[in-house]
Amino acid sequence: MNLLVSNDDGIDAPGIAALAEALSDLGTVWVVAPSSERSAQSHALTMHKPLRVHQRKERWFSVSGTPADCAYMAVHHLLPEPPALMISGINRGSNLGNDIFYSGTFAAALEASFQGVAAVAVSLHAPHPRAHWETAQHVVRQLVPKILAEPWPRRVLFNVNVPNIPLHELKGIRAARLGERRYDSMVDRRTDPRGREYFWIGGEHAEFLGDEHTDGPAVLAGWAAVTPVFPDLTVESLLPRIDRWFQGAP
Repeated sequence: MNLLVSNDDGIDAPGIAALAEALSDLGTVWVVAPSSERSAQSHALTMHKPLRVHQRKERWFSVSGTPADCAYMAVHHLLPEPPALMISGINRGSNLGNDIFYSGTFAAALEASFQGVAAVAVSLHAPHPRAHWETAQHVVRQLVPKILAEPWPRRVLFNVNVPNIPLHELKGIRAARLGERRYDSMVDRRTDPRGREYFWIGGEHAEFLGDEHTDGPAVLAGWAAVTPVFPDLTVESLLPRIDRWFQGAP
């Protein structure tokens, strides 16, 4: 059974090595990941320049493009057959709430699901210098066999966030809804040595909105949060209202 691993931190990131190690006794692990960090790339695909692929070692490949590029290349070119499961991560830093719309980690898993492969994105809430990879590895080893053992609706994927705490402090693994994460607003205006303006955007984490059954509060309370995601953003309840707008219109 082939298991595909990718990430957005790059093929040399410690999290991808930890993930491959955690999966090593569950199947044949293939790693296809960006050649350098591609965080916050969302679901970008490289359409207007060539991609370069380099084999690092047996079943390990780096790709010059985005996380979504890696998933596409893996499924359609690099693996001998589609994998049983794609696991993206382990990201150093959480992808909670609306983070998933920016996250390259989540995008790699989402692209795999678009290509018909069951997928999981795994992130470690690791703002401190010490990253407890062993805790995330434990969650992966517990979760992956359960996902593989059951049929799931087409295009459903799983977003997993693990608190950055020692394994013995982990309360367990629980289902959680996608919550809302707010950041401080920031546009930092600066001037380069030639007098030209440039900017940095993006502030620090401010708060999580939602109750204890949403992903952010669950992780802060010491739980690994598993959120099933279905990438259909249609608000079904509003479709009849829109139809009523145009009833009788030419």
